[in-house]
Amino acid sequence: MPSSVEFDEQMMRRALALARRALGETSPNPMVGAIVAKNRRLIAEGYHYRAGTPHAEIHALKAAGTRARGADLYVTLEPCSTHGRTPPCTDAIIEAGIRRVVVATKDPNPRHAGRGLDLLKEAGIKVEMGLLAEEAARFNECFNKWIRAGTPFVIAKAAMSLDGKIATAGGKSKWITGEPARALVRELRRGVDAIMVGWRTVALDDPRLTVRLRGVKHQPWRVVVDARGESGLKANVYTDEHKARTMVVTSKLAPAAWRKQLADRGVAIIECATVAAVSDRRSTRSERPAVGDRRYSDRIDLRDALRRLGEREITSVLAEGGGRLLGALMDQRLVDKLVFFYAPKIIGGREAPTAIEGEGIKALADAVTLRNVEWRRLGEDLVVTAYC
Repeated sequence: MPSSVEFDEQMMRRALALARRALGETSPNPMVGAIVAKNRRLIAEGYHYRAGTPHAEIHALKAAGTRARGADLYVTLEPCSTHGRTPPCTDAIIEAGIRRVVVATKDPNPRHAGRGLDLLKEAGIKVEMGLLAEEAARFNECFNKWIRAGTPFVIAKAAMSLDGKIATAGGKSKWITGEPARALVRELRRGVDAIMVGWRTVALDDPRLTVRLRGVKHQPWRVVVDARGESGLKANVYTDEHKARTMVVTSKLAPAAWRKQLADRGVAIIECATVAAVSDRRSTRSERPAVGDRRYSDRIDLRDALRRLGEREITSVLAEGGGRLLGALMDQRLVDKLVFFYAPKIIGGREAPTAIEGEGIKALADAVTLRNVEWRRLGEDLVVTAYC
């Protein structure tokens, strides 16, 4: 039989694995797993299926029944202590007679952090905090960012040749990377609330931006950034069976007729501010820009766009390109994490688009320094994951 320390870690890892079963399904709630155990034996387990349904602790306690009295509860996130869509879990834990609660991470919401733990302690329950805390925090990094900042966690994704090209000079990009890399992209899409692309990507590639995994019902929102209404109305994201899961982030520069046609199809229209052109940074941003007024760029104020997405309870965004969108996000320091795929190919050419465009930097001291960088091989390709 494992030691008590080993058993605790086994149970928490099991709880994390349970929580992952609901990947992509719980937003805007976090993924949470819970286990009830007694005398170093697992009695019952549960996880949070989706928002509005019982939390992980409730599923585990219900499965344990009367066996929960005097048992230990392992949970990946601090039990809730307030009434929301469901009753507080702390009440159920106390009523069930749990003797000890082992928690990986506190509630990231500053208004509630630690309150649930205090209520359990006041009820005479032993509380232990921090087991596998780093793994658990990263597990819900998207929710944690959104609940604290009100804006989604942004993941920048790009597939490119070794010389940083995401397509040929003629716009051909299928397929730079191999099937293992594309399979990981489908898994990334499964775990986010929205996939974001620029209008040029829609015009050139006409992507569907769907998960396409067997048995997965969740389809993230497709977000098209198009300040001037330049993406064609016949694009897949505007005409397929998931068109009601498409949002267009646009501005007053877009023609009213174009916006109306999309709205009539069920596409959500989000009007945002624009960013003043580099050559005219001193322009008054409160001015209403006229169509064709080149004092203003065709770029959306992405900070404003992300704030508006956060208000719609979108906790995570996978930005898939193109280079201008990723460059603008990097310029404004809006990327939290990046996942870059490198294929063993050289494309070359000045006209071939690169993964990160935008304004860039002039001094190396201003470069974005990545943290927690991880490299691994996927078939013939390499994938790098890092935090900004």
